[in-house]
Amino acid sequence: MPRFSICISVFNGERYLRACIDSVLNQSFSDYELIIVDDASSDGSAAILEKYAENDKRITVVRKSQNEGLHLGHRTAIEKCSGDYILFLDADDEFEEGLLGKVDGALREDQQIDMLHFGIRVIGEGVSDESCSSFESFVNQPVETLEGVDILSSVFGGRGSYRQDWRMPQRAFSARLLKDAFSKMPVQRLDCAEDAFEMFVISSLASKEVTRNDIIGIRYHLGRGLNGASPWTADKFASVAESFWACSSQIQQYADSFRSRDSLAAAKGAKRKLMQLLFNDWRARVLDDEKMASIEKVSSVLDTSVVFSEVMRCVRDVSYETLTTGTGPDAGVLQDWRDAAYRIADRGGMVGVDFPSYLSAADDHIRSVRKMERVSGFEDEPIRIFVSAHKPVEVFDSQVFQPVQVGASRTNERFTWALHDDEGDNISDLNPMYCELTTQYWAWKNVDADYIGFCHYRRYFDFSDVSREENAYGEVMGDYINVVSQREYMLEDVRVREIVRNYDVITTPVEDIRSYMGENSTIRSQYDAAPKLFVEDLDRVIDILVARHPEYEQDAKAFLAGHTGRFCNMFIMKKEIFHDYCAWLFPLLEEFVASADMSLYSKEGLRTPGHLAERLLNIYLLHHERIGAGWSMKQLQCVHFTKPDRYYLPMALSCGNDNRPVIPVVFASDNNYVPMVTTTIYSMLKNASDAYRYDIVVLHEGIEWENQEKMKTFLGQFENAGLQFCDVSRFVDQYELTTNNPHISNETYYRFLIQELLPYYSKVLYLDSDLIVKGDVSELFSVDLGDNLLAAVRDVDYCGNLNMKDGIRMRYTKEVLGMHQPYDYFQAGVLVLNTKAMRKLHPMEKWLEFASDDRYIYNDQDILNVHCQGRVKYLDYDWNVMTDCYGRIGRIFSFAPAAIFDAFNDSRNHEKIVHYAGAQKPWKVMGSDRFDLYWEYAKETPFYVQLSSMLHAEVVKPMIAEQAAIDDHESAVSEDSPLRKVVDPIAPFGSRRREVLKSIGRAVRGLK
Repeated sequence: MPRFSICISVFNGERYLRACIDSVLNQSFSDYELIIVDDASSDGSAAILEKYAENDKRITVVRKSQNEGLHLGHRTAIEKCSGDYILFLDADDEFEEGLLGKVDGALREDQQIDMLHFGIRVIGEGVSDESCSSFESFVNQPVETLEGVDILSSVFGGRGSYRQDWRMPQRAFSARLLKDAFSKMPVQRLDCAEDAFEMFVISSLASKEVTRNDIIGIRYHLGRGLNGASPWTADKFASVAESFWACSSQIQQYADSFRSRDSLAAAKGAKRKLMQLLFNDWRARVLDDEKMASIEKVSSVLDTSVVFSEVMRCVRDVSYETLTTGTGPDAGVLQDWRDAAYRIADRGGMVGVDFPSYLSAADDHIRSVRKMERVSGFEDEPIRIFVSAHKPVEVFDSQVFQPVQVGASRTNERFTWALHDDEGDNISDLNPMYCELTTQYWAWKNVDADYIGFCHYRRYFDFSDVSREENAYGEVMGDYINVVSQREYMLEDVRVREIVRNYDVITTPVEDIRSYMGENSTIRSQYDAAPKLFVEDLDRVIDILVARHPEYEQDAKAFLAGHTGRFCNMFIMKKEIFHDYCAWLFPLLEEFVASADMSLYSKEGLRTPGHLAERLLNIYLLHHERIGAGWSMKQLQCVHFTKPDRYYLPMALSCGNDNRPVIPVVFASDNNYVPMVTTTIYSMLKNASDAYRYDIVVLHEGIEWENQEKMKTFLGQFENAGLQFCDVSRFVDQYELTTNNPHISNETYYRFLIQELLPYYSKVLYLDSDLIVKGDVSELFSVDLGDNLLAAVRDVDYCGNLNMKDGIRMRYTKEVLGMHQPYDYFQAGVLVLNTKAMRKLHPMEKWLEFASDDRYIYNDQDILNVHCQGRVKYLDYDWNVMTDCYGRIGRIFSFAPAAIFDAFNDSRNHEKIVHYAGAQKPWKVMGSDRFDLYWEYAKETPFYVQLSSMLHAEVVKPMIAEQAAIDDHESAVSEDSPLRKVVDPIAPFGSRRREVLKSIGRAVRGLK
């Protein structure tokens, strides 16, 4: 019996067959047999095999009358094997010299080895060196000795990562293991991904695998055969997909027969990897004009959830490569692929854990590609107004207004949505001194256009005919850079071109500085008043000007002694005038910089050349007005946008190799409510199942960066949670949002934004920020919504009011809200939202329009009840148990229908979410209902001192009026004060925390 049996299956492989066989016959180790299965080849393979078999008795050839595919070819070969160990070799690859001897030596070192994994050398055949290197690195990576279920998990990602390949030819198998494994496989044709199924079964039965990738055993030709680079039609791709799906299905059936957690997890990982490999080929090999058709064709072959998820992944990856390399499909093509995947997803089917992150990233990348493409068309625009920016900002949809990244040479971050001031002849390195003048210099040296102008990322011209109110500095104040403001200030390209073509020079208005500097102020005194600038620098540059251009002396003196000027360094000029101005300006500044010692200047002081240029522009214009240059000039107001920063939509939580389902949870807060929302989130995560991941999004207006970072650091202890913040001011500022309840803030409306801000989720959990979550929210999120718009708890407070004898709430509910079933009114502090259905019901803008109706008592909650009635899934009261605020359980709740009241009361015995709705908050009222529960969690957050100080301030308010003469050393809190119940445990005597709280208490009470 030979030591090794070597199996080769060939179909029409005459081109590479001789090299393959010779690599076996040339092995110095000779104790082997070679089994070759000819799978009904129609070329010269049979003749080649016959000749080799005649010359070497170790070769056995099995010829099939009809083609049956690689899996059955392997099966046939194994049936003929008689060796102790079996190796496979593809007919278009070769063994490396000395392989069999090295494998024999390794196997003799450990008699318990079932599988020995060895290394390969990858040879590219029409494939890039980078692809070869990447593949070789993966399949040759070191792996420790594996035993039992670790073998299966390592190969198929059953525990979150794919640590080893499933390549059959890269292993030596014990014959016992291999024959046992193939006996459990179906006798049916499997093509393309057959090795994945075969290795799944083999790995599930193996006891021990040793990796010896130092033994380089195969010369693998990447690019030959199915792994080649030849293009595919839609039909070819569908055929390959069918084969991949058949193998995936076989893996699942085999795993189902075991029903073990490890085998099922590995089967899931196998399917994931197989589909990724398949759609990598869709991306790389399917013809571009066949891609859309292939998506539809493959949808009838594969599970649609696989199709839309994998196509979206490809869109994400291709769009990112387009961004980073500047080459690839245009945004329109990418959008078509994206929309095709989204349409399939919208038809229904299970949305996998990956899809939301793929979709959000794809959308973000496509938006960036569009901006990059816009930049590529800038050069053809005859009117080019450059907008200087040093950080990511919003820009208008325009070909005229062209963003330029200033100081680009000084940073590693390169804006794909902008031009760059370090290209061509430039002074980008001088940006700290020259400011936006580095854009002007770059344009002077590198740009050819009829008109050239300059704005700032915060400041634009107002091209409308409206005369607007200005601040003291001559600026019109705006807020956001968006479609609305573009329309308001008429910054559309057509309008801008129409105005600019009628003039030679456009500037900001001439402003009189006396309006804010004083009656006797001059331009020189204005400069002198700047705390970090030196008027001597202004005098020096004027001296340089007069020395170089004596004809400007009169204009310089008049300007500096005057009280009017054009500011912001904004202008638009005809090309000839602009070039003349730059040829005049930059030598002046260059001489000034060379002669000035600014080594000890402040950061603002270093910007002196930029400040000087603003004054020199005025002198240049005054001179040409005086000498009668005949320029047609126009003044346009300057709009200062206060919120120009780039707006980032929340991104779905990235999965990586973590296949745990994702639960998106949304909160609403402002900066003052940070301690409370942190406490709520902490309680939720502390009690949540670790079988899920939690994508937490906090919608806000103005949460300070320091607080955001503190929250992220604190909640970072939960490895299965991600936290991100989304400033929603640009959305809500467009609407007149008010509340009729003093205890309800505008943050309550943010839940209407969720469907738009998180478009990649079809189901979202919304929680108020005054909760303690004791239960596992994964149970709450698992509720089956069906066709309902949301799930919520009936509002026992509202139902109690409905039963009041005055009938006020009942009339309101029927007449204003128009509810057919008043007692179905729900409380909106805990919601499971069917965001997919809500998008179809109303767009976000419509929901916010509804919110502007001041007839409603509870505003957003009333609106949701009005528009969702009849489509609500009612939850157990356990999920939203309101506290006994000012005794309302007896005063109000007890009036509710008995069944509702009894259910609520029962829930207080096993509450899953406690809701501190109303005015009695545990950070305001000592001893309020469920007070101790709240502080159990609050004291563990980084905001407990802040929360304690809030409570302290509220507690001592009644005491202030009672204070008489106070001793210099009077206690901040008396010995019998109820506040000690919360202070003492968290701030022991002698601690720094106690001293902080004491100082706060004394300050509030006016003590020393």
